[in-house]
Amino acid sequence: MANVKMFKLLGVMLAVMLVVWGIAPFLRHQTITNDVIATAIILILIAIAYMIILFNPSWTKAVFFFEGIIIGFTGYTLLAFPYNIELAIVGIIIVLIAILAYLQKLPPSILKWFYR
Repeated sequence: MANVKMFKLLGVMLAVMLVVWGIAPFLRHQTITNDVIATAIILILIAIAYMIILFNPSWTKAVFFFEGIIIGFTGYTLLAFPYNIELAIVGIIIVLIAILAYLQKLPPSILKWFYR
């Protein structure tokens, strides 16, 4: 039981660290560009998703699906040319993996991460 509590504590610490990294440029009064905004949005949403999955593992597929949409959309709309296409492709891949996990069409070694 101590291992589960330690795992959750480390997960919470990781999520807090991601949120701090996301808002740090705003707290340090750096120049706010689209890159900074996109990075902050993605880091904070990954932290929120990680917390949701940590405390409710049955939501893994749904959170993974929406994270793919957010990463793809944020990257595509806020970043410059070569990077916006790359993040849009990454977002599409994440969404496809989530859809395949819903349909249970992934290999069993990958499906074990979605069905606990």
